[in-house]
Amino acid sequence: MLRPVLLATSLLSAALLTACSTPETKPAAKPSAAGVTGQATPRESAPTAAGQPIADPIYPNRGQDNIDVLHYGLDLSWDPGREVLDGMATVQVRPVTDAPEVVLDFMPYTLKSVLVDNRQVAASVKNEKLVVPAKVTANKTVTLTVRYSGRPKTTPMPSHRSDTEPLGLTVTDDGGLWTMQEPFGAFTWYPANDMPSDEALYDISVTVPKGWSAVASGTPAGQQGTTFRYQSKDPVATYLTTLAVGKYKKVTATGPHGLPLTYWYRPGIDDALLSSLKKSPEYLRFLEERFGPYPFASAGIVLVDSASGMETQQMITMGGKVGVFDQQKRAGFQEDLLHEYAHQWFGDSVTPATWRDLWLNEGWATYTQLLWEQQVTHLSDQQLETYLRGRDTALRTELGPPGSPQAANFAEGNVYMCPAAMLQQLHKKLGDAKFFALGTAWVQTQKNTQQDRASFIAFVQKQTGTDYSKLINAWLDSPVTPS
Repeated sequence: MLRPVLLATSLLSAALLTACSTPETKPAAKPSAAGVTGQATPRESAPTAAGQPIADPIYPNRGQDNIDVLHYGLDLSWDPGREVLDGMATVQVRPVTDAPEVVLDFMPYTLKSVLVDNRQVAASVKNEKLVVPAKVTANKTVTLTVRYSGRPKTTPMPSHRSDTEPLGLTVTDDGGLWTMQEPFGAFTWYPANDMPSDEALYDISVTVPKGWSAVASGTPAGQQGTTFRYQSKDPVATYLTTLAVGKYKKVTATGPHGLPLTYWYRPGIDDALLSSLKKSPEYLRFLEERFGPYPFASAGIVLVDSASGMETQQMITMGGKVGVFDQQKRAGFQEDLLHEYAHQWFGDSVTPATWRDLWLNEGWATYTQLLWEQQVTHLSDQQLETYLRGRDTALRTELGPPGSPQAANFAEGNVYMCPAAMLQQLHKKLGDAKFFALGTAWVQTQKNTQQDRASFIAFVQKQTGTDYSKLINAWLDSPVTPS
């Protein structure tokens, strides 16, 4: 999910891992907006993103389960000199229930105007919530148009990870922007229903000064002057959106089956990392051989001024703060990229319904990363199991079982290594052919859905013909490493 750290073990090569890779922890201790020139408007296909949002039990103050956002049209403009973001967000909302108002997560920017179906209303921002007084009827879609302006602010990361950084839209020393926002933080740059179960389609338009570039999640949809556009034809969870603005250079490439690839790097800063980005076709072939076709229309990577990394959909956000980029760090950085690409299948295409099931993302991505590392370093299956059991025992002792994550310990090591150890046991029982058939069927038949433990257990039983609920539940719930 986020943040790279240095993980050294006696069995595996030292790896620069993101929070979405295995982390180490610290000791507990339609009006146009001023300056906005894009046209990020709703599309006819937006209703395909309709779903049933589920209140998140880990972070209940984020998101609303009484609305279902179908589409975000984000029309943004960034002034690096003044460090001001001007925005117009056009948000299509399907009310799940009748209600006297619509509430979205939103940082306290200055509101210029708020319209509901082109009718101006007196909205307000209170306690990081945009409250729009508008009586709505269940299943009758309304369109909110929110114009706003201000300097972005971040929000605290609820974790003890050693690579923790504030979440949300971050302003760099040279006036650029970048964001990583798991488990929340999209609300720091646009009004959002900021929880994983409410996925939506996106059109993002960003205008920047001459000589600057804007990078966002989704498929590149063209550039006019200094306005950059991106479009997501598959639903996206808010935590998987990204935005980066800077003096970037773009490199294009082609992946498996003609897949368009785009790498964005900062000349003079990220040059040493470029060769690793260019290995993307190799990572994607490794993943496709095991889990079927890449699930989206394009892929890419943007490098930012962070110590972390994030599997943002179709445009991975990777931190460029790696210090002296020696051979060991290069290997770790490349493993991280493989991990983030694995998330395009596990987490992006198939998303956990709530943060209680973060293990469902991280377990698969971590185990896939370990299989890659096993292939590269020629580890035996027994060596890998010895390593996993050792890490599992230590992490359960420190953080508890992965099936019961704590709000203050988001994305710490137990939700990575412990479910990866569970998947290895499942792999041993099924063998290569059946295990990879299971993984492939999971991501290819459940595309663009939100899943949880119960649905995964049911799917495994249906796919294999065997009830593995005892094995799976033991690895998710036991306070000690299962025998």
